[in-house]
Amino acid sequence: MTRYRTILIFGAPGSGKGTQGKILGKTPGYYHCACGDVFRSLDAASALGAAFLEYSSKGQLVPDEMTVRLWQESIRKTVESGKFKPERDYLILDGIPRNVAQAILMEELIEVRRIFHLCCPDRDKLVARLKKRALRDNRLDDANEEVIRNRLSTYDAESKPMLQHYSSVINHDIDASMTPLRVLHEILEGLIEEAGNTVA
Repeated sequence: MTRYRTILIFGAPGSGKGTQGKILGKTPGYYHCACGDVFRSLDAASALGAAFLEYSSKGQLVPDEMTVRLWQESIRKTVESGKFKPERDYLILDGIPRNVAQAILMEELIEVRRIFHLCCPDRDKLVARLKKRALRDNRLDDANEEVIRNRLSTYDAESKPMLQHYSSVINHDIDASMTPLRVLHEILEGLIEEAGNTVA
């Protein structure tokens, strides 16, 4: 199987990954897949949906094999439906892979071409963003500050090491505290560079 050409939008919860991914996903030649959206679309009455809620309500990561299996099934459906055309489109991922173990499980599935790392050292700003998002989008997993800070600690311990795992991939560090438009501008500059390399 040919691996999907992939761009990773990487950063802590609340850093703006989903906002940027959604914008890029509306651009011809790019398909956006947010792992969180895949999970939230699960039927809570199903075994997988109940398992997801059990972990997410505590701010814990869903087991790696389950996460990758769910993601792979979701992507397969989008390819079959024609929404994502791997021969033409770049795959924009945010929220997956979420740790080194997932990255290893996905090595046969994705070819990571660029990483856009949305950096925000001000944790209080991230907490405030997530609380605001919880009210706006009715996302119960973002409403409790203790759960939010647990998620941020989990990110530091389990997700951040991925940057070292992908050390050979071109990485763009971007200040996530900038306006979404400025963040988008920096991402677009990197994607234009990538497109030029692909053509060349």
